[in-house]
Amino acid sequence: MQGELEYFFTCPYCNEQISMLLETYYSEQSYIEDCEVCCKPIQISYQSNEHEVLQFHAQTIDD
Repeated sequence: MQGELEYFFTCPYCNEQISMLLETYYSEQSYIEDCEVCCKPIQISYQSNEHEVLQFHAQTIDD
């Protein structure tokens, strides 16, 4: 779907490779989403344009 991108990264808790669907409609977003493997909350922050993720950061909420 246009404006959405599947992005793969390593969970900061369990170190498993996971993916999340990121919306690229907005240039910058930050939110908390649970890991699909260990279910712990991950702080997601990213910058994007319509076609790609320019910067991505995933961290524990304790950081």
